[in-house]
Amino acid sequence: MKEALYPAFGVLLVDDEPPWLRSLSMSLEGPGGITNITQVSDSRQVLALLEQQDFGLVLLDLTMPYLSGEELLSKLAEEHPDLSVLVMSGLNQVETAVRCMRLGAFDYLVKTDDEDRIIDAVRRAIRMQELQRENKEMRRRFLNDRLECPQAFAQIVTQNKAMRSIFQYIEAVAKSTQPILITGESGVGKELVARAVHNLSRSDGPLVSVNVAGLDDSVFADTLFGHRKGAFTGADETRSGMVEQAAEGTLFLDEIGDLSLSCQVKLLRLLQEGEFYPLGSDIPKQMKARIVVATHQDLAQKRAAGSFRKDLYYRLRAHHVHIPPLRERKDDIPLLLDNFLEEAARLFDKKVPSYPKELVTLLSTYSFPGNLREMRSMVFDAMSVHNSRMLSMTPFLNAMEEQGERPAPSAAGSGENVFYGCDELPTLGEAVEQLVNEAMRRCEHNQSIASRILGISQPALSKRLKLLRKE
Repeated sequence: MKEALYPAFGVLLVDDEPPWLRSLSMSLEGPGGITNITQVSDSRQVLALLEQQDFGLVLLDLTMPYLSGEELLSKLAEEHPDLSVLVMSGLNQVETAVRCMRLGAFDYLVKTDDEDRIIDAVRRAIRMQELQRENKEMRRRFLNDRLECPQAFAQIVTQNKAMRSIFQYIEAVAKSTQPILITGESGVGKELVARAVHNLSRSDGPLVSVNVAGLDDSVFADTLFGHRKGAFTGADETRSGMVEQAAEGTLFLDEIGDLSLSCQVKLLRLLQEGEFYPLGSDIPKQMKARIVVATHQDLAQKRAAGSFRKDLYYRLRAHHVHIPPLRERKDDIPLLLDNFLEEAARLFDKKVPSYPKELVTLLSTYSFPGNLREMRSMVFDAMSVHNSRMLSMTPFLNAMEEQGERPAPSAAGSGENVFYGCDELPTLGEAVEQLVNEAMRRCEHNQSIASRILGISQPALSKRLKLLRKE
């Protein structure tokens, strides 16, 4: 399997001293993990090379024969304004640094700077270039309003516009090397979204999933980083961790909101440094996997409460995908119902049944606290007892009542005061009339479902409707 290059665009090193080029290249490739590197010792070749290949970053020496660094910097700013240029000089001169920054340099480095300082500057420039490219890609995709790889989302059943926008965003950021944070309530399909990200970005490597909820410090480190033989009692042989197993692929960390503070420190260090140490080893290994994390918890709230590190929070949400709950995607209910019925029919070896048209209306009035997972469970339960041509609505009604919830009239919280802020309150009769009419509208004039929403019997609702018609 061919090893993926980092970053996706080229990094061009320009210096007239080949030994320095080799030394810099080794520093970037080794500790830096930056492998998509091209070296040029003749500054006159740079402009032609930029026309032939995709470069996003140039590290440019100032003092060179033929075409000086400052002259080349000026030409690059004019002809390739989207390029990030880091100037590298043998002298620490403030005036020269200011002049270069005015000409458009991203940063000014001195060759005698610490290796870590140089690598950090290059990484910042790469990140900025990635963000610029991602923003351009997102604008292009949203303006065109189309998906270029719809097959990557084939497992996600939806026709919702908000979900389509999410797919377009994922396509735009999938190639990025930065983490992706997937949030959403339990059962919305975060794992399917993680697989779509993987299919779009790292399909050559494996998708390795780890549920990190409840892992203590030592188990977390061993699970992710692995260990050498003899690292601890019971370590009879060397074992690679999930980070190494996911090399060239995707490491999916589920339930990241449940991670302890001590484990959060280890994950932060992995993301910051891009390397890890297996337990019992003092030799670092380079992380090559893409990190995708998911949680049903509100990380911003946990961060404010002090139970989730701020630095890790901002590092993880470099790209953020929030999956809306099913109650906000009610246009997907008919599609999901058909899909789950076909799946259940195959499992139980039954024909796909017809169902009452009122069933979709009923499901649309329910809040689905368990989201897609709950709806799938309802359908499978109904199919397990189905033995006629028409699917019965009774198992669905029973499941809703078991949850202690009537079909919900809206996604709004039941504690909201609908009259709050009204300058003039309606009379009791007017309020009842409005409530009944709204329930009937939402239930498409199905009295059976409307009566459940209102918490009254169907005969009582029928009587109320007759009285309203007389009035």
